[in-house]
Order: sequence, then structure tokens, then C-alpha cells
Amino acid sequence: MPFLFINKEDKMIKEKKQIITLDDGREITITTGKLAKQAHGSIELRMGNTHLLATVVSSFEARDGVDFLPLTVDYREKFSADGRFPGGFLKREARPTDQEILVMRLVDRILRPMFPSDYHAEVQIMISLNSHDPDVKPDALAALAASAAITISDIPFNGPISECRVARIDGAFIINPSSEQLKNADIDLMVGASADSVAMVEGEMDEVSEAEMIEAIKIGHEAIKVQCSAQLELASKVGVSLEKREYCHETHDEELRSRIKKETYDAVYSVASEGLGKDERSTKFKAVKEDWISGLSEEEIEKYDPKLIGVYYHDVEKEAIRELVLSEKKRLDGRATTEIRPIWCEVDYLYSPHGSAVFTRGETQSLTTVTLGSATDVNRLDGVTYQGHEDFYLHYNFPPFSTGEARMKFSVSRREIGHGNLAQRALKKMIPSENPYTVRIVSDILESNGSSSMATVCAGTMALMDAGIKMKKPVSGIAMGLISDEKDPNNYAVLSDILGDEDHLGDMDFKVCGTADGITACQMDIKVQGLSYEILDKALNQARDGRLHILDKIVETIAEPRVQLKPQTPKIVVLNVPKSTIGGIIGPGGKIIQELQASTETNISIEEVDDMGVVEILGTNQEGIDSAVEKIKSIAFIPEVGSIYKGKVKSIMPYGAFVGISSNTDGLVHISELAWERVENVEDVLKEGDTIEVKLIAIDERSGKLKLSRKVLLPRPEKKDQ
Repeated sequence: MPFLFINKEDKMIKEKKQIITLDDGREITITTGKLAKQAHGSIELRMGNTHLLATVVSSFEARDGVDFLPLTVDYREKFSADGRFPGGFLKREARPTDQEILVMRLVDRILRPMFPSDYHAEVQIMISLNSHDPDVKPDALAALAASAAITISDIPFNGPISECRVARIDGAFIINPSSEQLKNADIDLMVGASADSVAMVEGEMDEVSEAEMIEAIKIGHEAIKVQCSAQLELASKVGVSLEKREYCHETHDEELRSRIKKETYDAVYSVASEGLGKDERSTKFKAVKEDWISGLSEEEIEKYDPKLIGVYYHDVEKEAIRELVLSEKKRLDGRATTEIRPIWCEVDYLYSPHGSAVFTRGETQSLTTVTLGSATDVNRLDGVTYQGHEDFYLHYNFPPFSTGEARMKFSVSRREIGHGNLAQRALKKMIPSENPYTVRIVSDILESNGSSSMATVCAGTMALMDAGIKMKKPVSGIAMGLISDEKDPNNYAVLSDILGDEDHLGDMDFKVCGTADGITACQMDIKVQGLSYEILDKALNQARDGRLHILDKIVETIAEPRVQLKPQTPKIVVLNVPKSTIGGIIGPGGKIIQELQASTETNISIEEVDDMGVVEILGTNQEGIDSAVEKIKSIAFIPEVGSIYKGKVKSIMPYGAFVGISSNTDGLVHISELAWERVENVEDVLKEGDTIEVKLIAIDERSGKLKLSRKVLLPRPEKKDQ
């Protein structure tokens, strides 16, 4: 069959290309015009051997009753991209992995604020990894690909934007490093921004300072400016993006808007300034709205759209709350801008878990547990871009009752995965490398009114110490907010420990975690353009003060890790055995190790590491652990010439005695090695069942048989005078 050659000058292919060159000479190539041409925007992104395809499609009309942006971001990694088959019974990609969901969140968080606020048509962005290069991490390229696809389309968009990874390795900053390079990084930061301002930051660090973090953000932003410019260059070549589609997804009644503000603003401002709790405040705000509606005539009720009443009243609440903060530096619950809500903590709250803690800050509460296990309990990861395991992992649960809601909960949400990942990154660097346990943390949010992920970090620290994990230092976390004046950039307020309402109505959600000596993780989302580095610096330093305040409360509750493990906490013993003995420990079909676990009530795992077998024995009964250790040592016994052993006489032969120096290792004590004097009959010296000390004097090179001696351990008789 003849090969089909495609002429690139063919009229059907109108490929446009743009190349971005990084500081170290590596290139990112963005092309459009060859694939997925029926999408409203589609691009191919290549870096090394990595290939991403990003498409965007948007409905031309908004659905009835939709007053928000129904944006869906879907990122998938094809197993074929790495030349692999999907694991499991079904040989096709199924539900997204946690890694894929985290990338979806990264892209969504930077893109969503960039669409016009009155654009409510459904938008679907799909990004697929079709070829994987181990030296190129695709998560740092996904947002660039998505933004480029939107930018070349006719979909209304206030971009372009991009994201990049900034890592500091041996003191030097690198944009979009490889996985191998990241292993030596003390800063791993994902930065998302437009050409004008930073809008998203997320990452982990080795206790770095606020100034070092800002420096990393600035370096990332400079790289993003180049990527945004490249997208505009590509869009100009395409041409279709020069005129965005017209739309009208909102109709307004300015007379109604003005009336609601005039007649409710003072009452709303008064409620906001009372410093009430969440439920009472919500009830009073609702009463203001209902009182205003009850004062309308029948004609006015017929005239006004109830949906617009809700929208305009919400706008009044937002404006009044923001004005209260800016003019009086007073917050909804009566606190000052730098004040932290009351905190109470308790450890050892539950009996059965190996560690437990409750952390409550205001109306946000986490009940967190720690479970300790062996190597068999690791979290195994089998994705396209990473295969391996985690021996420290955290799960975050956010049930509906935590916010007083009754709704169905079918599976783990993207939010739960994202919040859990942030808390895990904040804590993991404080776990010492010599920790022998697999550690699982579970945070159940029992109440939520702002910053439940940071409550998880605090409760996680205490639960780890309660479990006896020798943390290097305790970690705390705090969420910072921002209220700014659109007309006056110098009029703003940075808020410590934000409420849920302040997150919703404010301009920033900046979560910062760390020890007393530096930042270990962060996550920032900005809802306004033009955040200055002055504000960022103030927010970080104010966060440090709040973080230290919370750390003091944690240390008051539990100052250091528990020394004596709880009775129900498993003890762990690690043995290194020769690789050749692993099969003997496991036995045919696992028979020996299974019987040993059952008889000693322990959990035993074996892993091959650097030509050695690493055996972990986990149990709560010390006698059982000791018995398992003794049995494994005997199976994995390797005799050494010159060593002395205590053994049992197993059989007597005319030429000597066979002595067992381990459960499955025997050696011969020749009759000439029984004593210094001549022995005529072996049974004159030894009997079966006797326990004696012997020394291994040689191992036959051909047969491997052991030659033992009893006499060399006996005093040598003095020579008689002639």
C-alpha cells in the first residue's frame, strides 16, 4: 500500500505557528489550523516531546435562568502518551486522577475571572496530553494552552493569561523545570497572571521568607508576559479573534437598582456593623430584604423581576460590607483587620485513632485523625506522568452539614481534592526522612465559615504530634483577604483570617502555611486586576504575624510530639536482609509469611531496595513483634566465617556431630574439632539435643558446607614437660 504524503501547502491546511523561547533556550511551540477545526478555538502546544491539544467551545446563548458563567475545564492524560496501557480491568481511561483534577483547578482558577462578568453562555475547555516527555511537566503548560485556544477564538475574554512553574534550584530560579530538577528545589511555585497582574499563586517551599516568595512570583510574572505577548501574535495571524462575538446575557432595570440601594443601604450597613455571628447576621440581612419587598404595592410586585431584586440586593450587601471595612476598618464579626478569631484546640480527642485533634477557629472546625501503617499502606499512584507511591498523604472531607446545608453528596469533590492537597503540601516537609511509618491524615470539617483548609493544617500538626510523629517543627496556616477601592488604589484593607462572606465579597483569598521560620505552602486567588507588589508584601507579612499567633495556640495545647506511643499505636521494626533470602521469608505462594503474620499477630511487608530486602514488621504486641523478628532473622541467616554461634546438636555421626546454628542452617563439628584432646567416640562428648557454642572456621567453596569447631572456644591445655 503506498504511503500518503500530505503537502503542507495544501489549501485545507492553514497552520499558524508561534514560538516562545525560554531564557535557557528551550522552546514552546503553539500552532493552530491542523486539528479540531470545528471547535471555536483549538491549539496544539509542543515542548520537547510533550504534546497538548486544547479546545474551547462556547454556546451562543445563555440558558434560561443562568446568571453565572458555566465554565467547565477538563484536563486528561492519555496513557498512550507514555506508551502504556491503563491499569485495572477496564482498559480505557476512566475517572480523572487527583493529579488531573488538580491541573483542572489550576486552569479554572486563573481563567474564570478573565471572562466578562455578564457573560453567562456555557464554556467548555478540554485539554489532553497526547505525548509525554519526562523532562517536561505538562501541568505548567495547560493554562497557556487553554488561554491560547480562547484568545484565537471569537469568545469574549479579557485575556490572555498564562501560568508557569518557578523553581529555585541551588539558588537559581528556573522556569518550567523538569521533574528531576524539581527534586532539588527549595521553592516550587506555580504562578498565573495576565500581562498586567498576578492572579494566582500556588506552591510549596522549604521554609522560605516572604521576600524570597515575592521574588519568585516576580520572576514567574516576567516569563508570563512573554507568553501572553506570543498568544496575541498568534491571534493576529489567525484573524478570527479580532472581532469577538456579540452577546446580551443580562437585562437590567436601573430604576429598580437605584431604588433598592437608596431604600436598603442604611439598614444593611447597620446590620453589617453590629458584629454578629454568621447565622444571626444572615437572618437579619434576609429580614431587610423581606421587609423591603413587603412594602411594595401589588402593581410594583407585578412590575419588578424577583431575580433582579435578589441580584441588586446582593450588590447592596456587598457594597455596604466593603465600605464598612474601608471606612471604619471594621469587619462583619466586629474584628479589626489584623485580628484572629478565638481559637480552642484539643488533642487525644478520640481513643482508637493513633493520633487525633480538634482545631476550632471561630465558626470553622476540623476534627483530624492520624493513622500509622507499614509500607503496604502507601498510597499507590499510577498516572501517565507519575508512577510511584506516597507514604505521607492527607484526605480532606467537607460534608454538607458543616455549612448547615442538606444536599446530596455522591463523591469526592474537586474542592476537597484541592484543599487536601494544599494541606498535605504544607505539612509533608516537616515529616523527618527517618520516619518509619506510612502516615494517613484525615480531616473532617465539622463547621465551616472560612479557611477550613487552614484549620486542617493546624489540626493535622497537632494530630501528628499526638500520634508521636517526630515533626521537625509545628505548622500553622491562615487565610488572608483583601478589600480594595476601585477608584483609589491606595485605599485598601488586608484582612487576617477571613470569614466565608469576606472570601465571597472580597478581592483575594490568600492561604499561607508555615512554621515559625518560614513558608511551607501557599495558595492565592485574586479577583481583581492590578494587585500591586506592595499589597502582596503587606499581606504576606500580616499573614506571618497571624501564623505565629496561631502557632502559639497550638504549642499551648501540645508543645512537642508524644514520646510514649499510645497502646493502640503499632510499633514498627525494620530489618535489612540479603536479597537472596526474600523468597525464603515469603515462602511458596506466600505461605510462610502469611503463617508468620497469623501466629504473631503482626503485619509484615518486604520491599527490595538497592539489592537488599527491607522487611517492616508492624504490630501492637511486643511479644509477637519479637517472635516475628527472631523467625525472620533465622530464615535470613547468613553465616560468617569467624563468628561464634550457640547451636543445638541435631545428630551424631561416627566422624562428628551436626549442629544447627539457625532454624535452617546446620554445620559439621568434625570429631577432631570437638576437643583439644583426642576423642575416640563422639558420644563421649556430645549427645543429641545438647546446646553448645561453636565457631564457624570455614565454608567449603564448592559445596557450601559449614565447618564448625568446638575446641577453639575451649581453653588450650598446657604442654606437658618432657
